[in-house]
Amino acid sequence: MREILEELTKWWDHGEPVGLATVVSTSNSAPRDPGAAMAVVANGTVHGSVSGGCVEGAVYELVREVVADGAPVLEEYGYSDDDAFAVGLTCGGKLEIFAERLDRTSFPQFSDVVDDVRSGRPVALATVVDHPDPARLGRRLVVRSVGVAVPTAGTLGSLSADKAIADDVLGMLAVGHNGLLTYGPDGERLGEGMRVFVQSFAPKPRLLVFGAIDFAAAVASVGSFLGYEVTVCDARPVFATQARFPAADEVVVDWPHRYLAKEHDAGRIDQRTVITVLTHDPKFDVPLLQCALDLPAAYIGAMGSRRTHSDRLARLREMGVGEEKLDRLSSPIGLDLGARTPEETAVSIAAEIIAHRWGGTGSPLRETRGAIHHSG
Repeated sequence: MREILEELTKWWDHGEPVGLATVVSTSNSAPRDPGAAMAVVANGTVHGSVSGGCVEGAVYELVREVVADGAPVLEEYGYSDDDAFAVGLTCGGKLEIFAERLDRTSFPQFSDVVDDVRSGRPVALATVVDHPDPARLGRRLVVRSVGVAVPTAGTLGSLSADKAIADDVLGMLAVGHNGLLTYGPDGERLGEGMRVFVQSFAPKPRLLVFGAIDFAAAVASVGSFLGYEVTVCDARPVFATQARFPAADEVVVDWPHRYLAKEHDAGRIDQRTVITVLTHDPKFDVPLLQCALDLPAAYIGAMGSRRTHSDRLARLREMGVGEEKLDRLSSPIGLDLGARTPEETAVSIAAEIIAHRWGGTGSPLRETRGAIHHSG
């Protein structure tokens, strides 16, 4: 929903109801991930997408019906064996779509959630999308991170359900995950009947680029394109300037290992953070990697030749870094694409980061078997 939030806000501000369709689960080769959304506004205009085109027409009609009668609906779309051109996903995947009417009565907390997202405050929505009691469909809980004065708003039907689900949602919010949770009808953990879709609006994941070189500028540009908040850090002020790195959100002049340690102490390094070390200078690299390999980052990669990599490993071992931690290091950084230019190298690095995140092999798809989209 994040990508259409501004459009939803415009209609909310005008007091107009909007039809909202959200992907809540997928299987096989479904084209969009949970959380992808499509809105149909009062004049019939469509914003966003739930399938990249496969079932948009059918979902459009479903959403218009939901807006008219106000009753939310959970609908499944999949491949039609009888007619590949019938309403369905010809790619062979399946989608579950939750369609609802969004207005000031059904979602009174919407403007507060928008304020959270715009301000970068972590917030999650937990919405009942399946329940034996139709009256429970569409009920939602707004969950904010621990430490916020009012951590929850709304209700899923009872205090016991709210508490159990809020605890689980906080865990998903911490890592920025969307997905379905299953409970008993009143929030019992060991039960079935109620399914709750959780959509997390966590701040952008961070990409830390160490080394103010031409390769770093290309990596910063690709990282920004992929949706990361990009920081470039180098100890040399003559090179670490915003003018040289226009795609970066922040350019920092500091010793890399010192800056990374401060960011960790401030709680700004998490399981989604990507760290790329491009200096290939041991006086910067070694203390920086010693620090990085102790942190809960998603990916740590370092540039350099195989000879540089071997020397780097030897130095790290001398400093007491164990083999288990060294195994986390992707070096030489990137996938083997035959890259030469900084831009090509940045694509190689980005490809490895994406493969690491989703469990991809990096092999040509024509040489692989099974589902194209990995579950992660």
